[in-house]
Amino acid sequence: MSILIKPIITEKANADSELLNRYTFFVDPKANKIEIKNAVEATYGVTVEKVRTLNYHPERKVRYTKTGLQRGKTNATKKAIVQVAEGDAIDFYSNI
Repeated sequence: MSILIKPIITEKANADSELLNRYTFFVDPKANKIEIKNAVEATYGVTVEKVRTLNYHPERKVRYTKTGLQRGKTNATKKAIVQVAEGDAIDFYSNI
């Protein structure tokens, strides 16, 4: 089971990483904070000080088509905001 799915690279996430040493990831919905902390430390070789998680519930979607209404929903996701120790940094672009 992979705990870290992918990093989130947005304007807000980049500002947090530059100013506050916070990095944002999509994580497995069943992972807890201790597992996320261990995965980030093992993958990137940094010291994690704090982990905050956010659960996003599925969003309902309705489309109007020729055959009638198409109902569905998006997938549930979980984000983790990880704060690393002062002086440590994660470079997402190092192995491109």
